[in-house]
Amino acid sequence: MTYVGIQTQIRRNNFNSLLLIIAFPAVLLGMTYSIMFFISYYQNSQQNIDIQTINDSFINIVPFVLIGTSIWFVVAWFFHNSMIHMATGSKPLERMSNKRVYNLVENLCISKGMKIPQIFVIEDDSLNAFASGISEGSYSVSLSRGIINKLNDDELEGVIAHELSHIRNRDVRLMIISIIFVGIFTFIAQMALRSIRFGSLSRGKGKNGGVIILVVIVVSAVCYLIAILLRFGISRSREYMADASAAEMTRKPYALANALRKIDQDPFIEAVQRRDVAQLFIENPQPEEKKFSLGNFFSTHPPIQKRIELLDQFA
Repeated sequence: MTYVGIQTQIRRNNFNSLLLIIAFPAVLLGMTYSIMFFISYYQNSQQNIDIQTINDSFINIVPFVLIGTSIWFVVAWFFHNSMIHMATGSKPLERMSNKRVYNLVENLCISKGMKIPQIFVIEDDSLNAFASGISEGSYSVSLSRGIINKLNDDELEGVIAHELSHIRNRDVRLMIISIIFVGIFTFIAQMALRSIRFGSLSRGKGKNGGVIILVVIVVSAVCYLIAILLRFGISRSREYMADASAAEMTRKPYALANALRKIDQDPFIEAVQRRDVAQLFIENPQPEEKKFSLGNFFSTHPPIQKRIELLDQFA
Protein backbone atom coordinates (compact mmCIF):
# COMPACT_ATOMS: atom_id res chain seq x y z
CA MET A 1 0.00 0.00 0.00
CA THR A 2 1.35 3.41 -0.94
CA TYR A 3 1.54 5.68 2.06
CA VAL A 4 -0.37 8.95 1.81
CA GLY A 5 0.79 11.96 3.83
CA ILE A 6 -1.29 13.06 6.79
CA GLN A 7 -2.18 16.46 5.29
CA THR A 8 -3.23 14.82 2.03
CA GLN A 9 -5.42 12.40 3.97
CA ILE A 10 -6.98 15.21 6.00
CA ARG A 11 -7.81 17.17 2.83
CA ARG A 12 -9.23 14.03 1.24
CA ASN A 13 -11.42 13.26 4.23
CA ASN A 14 -12.61 16.86 4.51
CA PHE A 15 -13.60 16.70 0.83
CA ASN A 16 -15.35 13.35 1.35
CA SER A 17 -17.25 14.81 4.32
CA LEU A 18 -18.48 17.65 2.12
CA LEU A 19 -19.36 15.16 -0.60
CA LEU A 20 -21.42 13.10 1.85
CA ILE A 21 -23.25 16.18 3.12
CA ILE A 22 -24.24 16.91 -0.49
CA ALA A 23 -24.79 13.34 -1.71
CA PHE A 24 -27.06 12.02 1.03
CA PRO A 25 -29.68 14.80 0.80
CA ALA A 26 -29.54 14.45 -3.00
CA VAL A 27 -30.32 10.73 -2.70
CA LEU A 28 -33.09 11.53 -0.21
CA LEU A 29 -34.67 14.05 -2.58
CA GLY A 30 -34.35 11.59 -5.44
CA MET A 31 -36.14 8.99 -3.36
CA THR A 32 -38.90 11.48 -2.50
CA TYR A 33 -39.46 12.38 -6.16
CA SER A 34 -39.48 8.73 -7.25
CA ILE A 35 -42.08 7.81 -4.64
CA MET A 36 -44.28 10.79 -5.61
CA PHE A 37 -44.00 9.88 -9.30
CA PHE A 38 -44.95 6.21 -8.86
CA ILE A 39 -47.76 6.97 -6.43
CA SER A 40 -49.23 9.39 -8.99
CA TYR A 41 -48.67 6.82 -11.72
CA TYR A 42 -50.70 4.12 -10.00
CA GLN A 43 -53.32 6.42 -8.52
CA ASN A 44 -54.14 7.56 -12.05
CA SER A 45 -54.20 3.97 -13.33
CA GLN A 46 -51.05 4.54 -15.40
CA GLN A 47 -52.82 7.17 -17.52
CA ASN A 48 -52.91 10.95 -17.80
CA ILE A 49 -49.91 11.55 -15.58
CA ASP A 50 -49.37 15.27 -15.10
CA ILE A 51 -45.60 15.67 -14.77
CA GLN A 52 -45.94 19.39 -14.11
CA THR A 53 -48.24 18.73 -11.15
CA ILE A 54 -45.76 16.19 -9.77
CA ASN A 55 -42.92 18.68 -10.21
CA ASP A 56 -44.89 21.44 -8.48
CA SER A 57 -45.77 19.13 -5.58
CA PHE A 58 -42.16 18.06 -5.31
CA ILE A 59 -40.94 21.67 -5.20
CA ASN A 60 -43.46 22.39 -2.44
CA ILE A 61 -42.34 19.41 -0.36
CA VAL A 62 -38.56 19.95 -0.80
CA PRO A 63 -38.31 22.57 2.00
CA PHE A 64 -40.01 20.21 4.47
CA VAL A 65 -37.71 17.32 3.51
CA LEU A 66 -34.62 19.51 3.87
CA ILE A 67 -35.82 21.01 7.16
CA GLY A 68 -36.57 17.55 8.56
CA THR A 69 -33.17 16.27 7.44
CA SER A 70 -31.43 19.30 8.91
CA ILE A 71 -33.16 18.87 12.28
CA TRP A 72 -32.18 15.18 12.35
CA PHE A 73 -28.58 16.06 11.42
CA VAL A 74 -28.25 18.88 13.97
CA VAL A 75 -29.62 16.73 16.82
CA ALA A 76 -27.31 13.85 15.88
CA TRP A 77 -24.35 16.23 15.44
CA PHE A 78 -24.63 17.63 18.96
CA PHE A 79 -25.63 14.42 20.75
CA HIS A 80 -23.71 11.80 18.76
CA ASN A 81 -21.10 11.25 21.47
CA SER A 82 -23.62 10.57 24.22
CA MET A 83 -25.59 8.27 21.88
CA ILE A 84 -22.46 6.35 20.87
CA HIS A 85 -21.28 5.94 24.45
CA MET A 86 -24.75 4.83 25.47
CA ALA A 87 -24.82 2.28 22.63
CA THR A 88 -21.39 0.91 23.57
CA GLY A 89 -21.74 1.13 27.35
CA SER A 90 -18.50 3.12 27.59
CA LYS A 91 -17.80 5.28 30.63
CA PRO A 92 -15.00 7.71 31.56
CA LEU A 93 -11.80 5.91 32.53
CA GLU A 94 -10.54 6.80 36.00
CA ARG A 95 -7.11 8.38 35.77
CA MET A 96 -5.75 7.45 39.20
CA SER A 97 -6.26 3.72 38.69
CA ASN A 98 -5.29 3.74 34.99
CA LYS A 99 -2.16 5.89 34.81
CA ARG A 100 -0.60 3.47 32.33
CA VAL A 101 -3.28 4.22 29.73
CA TYR A 102 -3.21 7.97 30.32
CA ASN A 103 0.59 8.05 30.05
CA LEU A 104 0.49 6.25 26.69
CA VAL A 105 -2.21 8.56 25.32
CA GLU A 106 -0.56 11.74 26.56
CA ASN A 107 2.90 10.80 25.27
CA LEU A 108 1.55 10.08 21.79
CA CYS A 109 -0.52 13.28 21.72
CA ILE A 110 2.42 15.41 22.87
CA SER A 111 4.65 13.86 20.20
CA LYS A 112 2.18 14.95 17.50
CA GLY A 113 1.04 18.24 19.02
CA MET A 114 -2.50 16.94 19.49
CA LYS A 115 -5.02 17.96 22.10
CA ILE A 116 -5.54 15.01 24.46
CA PRO A 117 -8.94 13.41 23.83
CA GLN A 118 -11.27 12.09 26.50
CA ILE A 119 -10.64 8.46 27.43
CA PHE A 120 -13.44 5.95 28.02
CA VAL A 121 -13.57 2.29 28.99
CA ILE A 122 -16.00 -0.46 27.98
CA GLU A 123 -16.30 -3.00 30.77
CA ASP A 124 -15.96 -6.03 28.53
CA ASP A 125 -13.25 -8.70 28.56
CA SER A 126 -13.09 -8.81 24.74
CA LEU A 127 -10.47 -6.80 22.85
CA ASN A 128 -11.55 -3.76 20.86
CA ALA A 129 -11.31 0.03 20.74
CA PHE A 130 -12.70 3.00 18.83
CA ALA A 131 -12.41 6.75 18.44
CA SER A 132 -15.33 9.14 18.07
CA GLY A 133 -16.08 12.84 17.94
CA ILE A 134 -16.51 15.63 15.42
CA SER A 135 -14.49 18.48 16.95
CA GLU A 136 -11.58 18.87 19.36
CA GLY A 137 -13.96 19.31 22.27
CA SER A 138 -15.76 16.03 21.55
CA TYR A 139 -12.94 13.72 20.43
CA SER A 140 -12.59 10.61 22.55
CA VAL A 141 -10.86 7.22 22.56
CA SER A 142 -12.66 4.22 24.07
CA LEU A 143 -10.88 1.02 25.06
CA SER A 144 -12.35 -2.25 26.26
CA ARG A 145 -11.20 -3.54 29.62
CA GLY A 146 -9.94 -6.64 27.86
CA ILE A 147 -7.67 -4.71 25.51
CA ILE A 148 -6.20 -2.74 28.44
CA ASN A 149 -5.50 -5.86 30.48
CA LYS A 150 -4.36 -8.26 27.75
CA LEU A 151 -2.00 -6.13 25.65
CA ASN A 152 1.50 -5.16 26.68
CA ASP A 153 2.58 -1.52 26.60
CA ASP A 154 3.90 -1.56 23.02
CA GLU A 155 0.78 -3.29 21.70
CA LEU A 156 -1.60 -0.99 23.57
CA GLU A 157 0.38 2.01 22.36
CA GLY A 158 -0.07 0.78 18.79
CA VAL A 159 -3.86 0.50 19.25
CA ILE A 160 -4.08 3.95 20.83
CA ALA A 161 -1.96 5.40 18.01
CA HIS A 162 -4.35 3.80 15.50
CA GLU A 163 -7.33 5.51 17.15
CA LEU A 164 -5.52 8.83 17.47
CA SER A 165 -4.71 8.57 13.76
CA HIS A 166 -8.43 8.34 13.01
CA ILE A 167 -8.85 11.61 14.90
CA ARG A 168 -5.87 13.31 13.18
CA ASN A 169 -7.04 12.13 9.74
CA ARG A 170 -10.62 13.36 10.39
CA ASP A 171 -11.82 9.79 9.82
CA VAL A 172 -14.13 9.91 12.83
CA ARG A 173 -15.87 13.03 11.55
CA LEU A 174 -16.34 11.43 8.15
CA MET A 175 -17.75 8.19 9.56
CA ILE A 176 -20.10 9.88 12.02
CA ILE A 177 -21.55 12.05 9.24
CA SER A 178 -22.17 8.91 7.19
CA ILE A 179 -23.73 7.12 10.18
CA ILE A 180 -26.09 10.06 10.74
CA PHE A 181 -27.32 10.08 7.14
CA VAL A 182 -27.59 6.31 6.81
CA GLY A 183 -29.69 6.43 9.98
CA ILE A 184 -32.20 8.61 8.12
CA PHE A 185 -32.59 6.02 5.36
CA THR A 186 -32.80 3.24 7.92
CA PHE A 187 -35.68 5.07 9.60
CA ILE A 188 -37.49 5.59 6.28
CA ALA A 189 -37.01 1.94 5.27
CA GLN A 190 -38.34 0.78 8.64
CA MET A 191 -41.39 3.02 8.29
CA ALA A 192 -42.04 1.59 4.83
CA LEU A 193 -41.83 -1.97 6.14
CA ARG A 194 -44.15 -1.17 9.04
CA SER A 195 -46.67 0.15 6.54
CA ILE A 196 -47.05 -3.41 5.25
CA ARG A 197 -47.82 -4.73 8.70
CA PHE A 198 -50.39 -2.09 9.53
CA GLY A 199 -51.59 -1.41 5.97
CA SER A 200 -51.38 2.33 6.53
CA LEU A 201 -50.57 3.09 2.90
CA SER A 202 -53.21 0.84 1.44
CA ARG A 203 -56.21 2.24 3.28
CA GLY A 204 -58.39 4.07 0.85
CA LYS A 205 -56.15 3.36 -2.12
CA GLY A 206 -58.27 0.64 -3.67
CA LYS A 207 -56.71 -2.09 -5.77
CA ASN A 208 -53.51 -0.09 -6.25
CA GLY A 209 -52.80 0.17 -2.50
CA GLY A 210 -50.60 -2.93 -2.48
CA VAL A 211 -48.65 -1.73 -5.52
CA ILE A 212 -48.03 1.66 -3.91
CA ILE A 213 -46.72 -0.05 -0.77
CA LEU A 214 -44.40 -2.18 -2.89
CA VAL A 215 -43.14 0.88 -4.80
CA VAL A 216 -42.36 2.77 -1.57
CA ILE A 217 -40.51 -0.25 -0.16
CA VAL A 218 -38.49 -0.87 -3.32
CA VAL A 219 -37.52 2.79 -3.76
CA SER A 220 -36.61 3.08 -0.06
CA ALA A 221 -34.55 -0.11 -0.24
CA VAL A 222 -32.66 1.06 -3.35
CA CYS A 223 -31.85 4.44 -1.80
CA TYR A 224 -30.81 2.76 1.46
CA LEU A 225 -28.46 0.52 -0.53
CA ILE A 226 -27.00 3.56 -2.31
CA ALA A 227 -26.43 5.23 1.07
CA ILE A 228 -24.73 2.10 2.42
CA LEU A 229 -22.47 1.87 -0.63
CA LEU A 230 -21.52 5.54 -0.28
CA ARG A 231 -20.53 4.86 3.30
CA PHE A 232 -18.62 1.67 2.57
CA GLY A 233 -16.82 3.30 -0.35
CA ILE A 234 -14.90 5.48 2.09
CA SER A 235 -14.66 3.26 5.17
CA ARG A 236 -12.30 0.42 4.28
CA SER A 237 -9.29 2.44 3.18
CA ARG A 238 -9.38 4.45 6.41
CA GLU A 239 -8.30 1.38 8.40
CA TYR A 240 -5.24 0.85 6.24
CA MET A 241 -4.38 4.54 6.57
CA ALA A 242 -4.79 4.51 10.34
CA ASP A 243 -2.59 1.39 10.59
CA ALA A 244 0.13 3.07 8.51
CA SER A 245 -0.15 6.31 10.50
CA ALA A 246 0.08 4.38 13.79
CA ALA A 247 3.20 2.58 12.54
CA GLU A 248 4.74 5.93 11.66
CA MET A 249 3.70 7.47 14.99
CA THR A 250 5.11 4.71 17.21
CA ARG A 251 7.85 3.43 14.87
CA LYS A 252 6.78 -0.03 16.04
CA PRO A 253 4.65 -1.59 13.27
CA TYR A 254 5.24 -5.04 14.75
CA ALA A 255 3.52 -3.95 17.98
CA LEU A 256 0.25 -3.04 16.23
CA ALA A 257 0.48 -6.23 14.15
CA ASN A 258 0.81 -8.29 17.34
CA ALA A 259 -2.09 -6.36 18.89
CA LEU A 260 -4.29 -7.13 15.86
CA ARG A 261 -3.42 -10.82 16.18
CA LYS A 262 -4.66 -10.80 19.77
CA ILE A 263 -7.72 -8.70 18.89
CA ASP A 264 -8.62 -11.17 16.15
CA GLN A 265 -9.00 -13.90 18.77
CA ASP A 266 -11.76 -12.11 20.71
CA PRO A 267 -13.00 -8.80 19.24
CA PHE A 268 -16.76 -9.13 19.77
CA ILE A 269 -18.12 -6.67 22.36
CA GLU A 270 -21.38 -8.16 23.61
CA ALA A 271 -22.88 -4.81 24.62
CA VAL A 272 -22.63 -3.40 21.08
CA GLN A 273 -25.70 -4.52 19.14
CA ARG A 274 -25.86 -1.65 16.64
CA ARG A 275 -23.80 -2.48 13.56
CA ASP A 276 -23.53 1.18 12.51
CA VAL A 277 -21.75 1.98 15.76
CA ALA A 278 -19.65 -1.20 15.57
CA GLN A 279 -18.03 0.04 12.36
CA LEU A 280 -16.15 2.63 14.43
CA PHE A 281 -14.15 -0.09 16.20
CA ILE A 282 -10.59 -1.09 15.26
CA GLU A 283 -12.13 -4.40 14.21
CA ASN A 284 -15.79 -4.81 13.28
CA PRO A 285 -16.47 -8.52 13.79
CA GLN A 286 -19.55 -10.33 12.55
CA PRO A 287 -21.40 -12.63 14.95
CA GLU A 288 -20.60 -16.29 14.24
CA GLU A 289 -23.95 -16.96 12.60
CA LYS A 290 -23.48 -14.05 10.17
CA LYS A 291 -19.85 -14.51 9.17
CA PHE A 292 -20.73 -16.20 5.90
CA SER A 293 -23.82 -14.17 5.07
CA LEU A 294 -24.21 -11.72 2.21
CA GLY A 295 -23.69 -8.94 4.77
CA ASN A 296 -20.04 -9.90 4.98
CA PHE A 297 -19.69 -8.74 1.36
CA PHE A 298 -20.41 -5.23 2.60
CA SER A 299 -17.83 -5.37 5.40
CA THR A 300 -16.76 -1.97 6.71
CA HIS A 301 -13.25 -3.23 7.53
CA PRO A 302 -10.64 -4.96 5.38
CA PRO A 303 -9.63 -8.49 6.47
CA ILE A 304 -7.58 -8.25 9.63
CA GLN A 305 -5.05 -10.76 8.29
CA LYS A 306 -4.42 -8.48 5.33
CA ARG A 307 -3.82 -5.58 7.68
CA ILE A 308 -1.35 -7.67 9.69
CA GLU A 309 0.52 -8.68 6.52
CA LEU A 310 0.90 -5.04 5.48
CA LEU A 311 2.17 -4.04 8.92
CA ASP A 312 4.66 -6.91 8.83
CA GLN A 313 6.05 -5.41 5.64
CA PHE A 314 6.82 -2.17 7.48
CA ALA A 315 8.77 -4.02 10.18
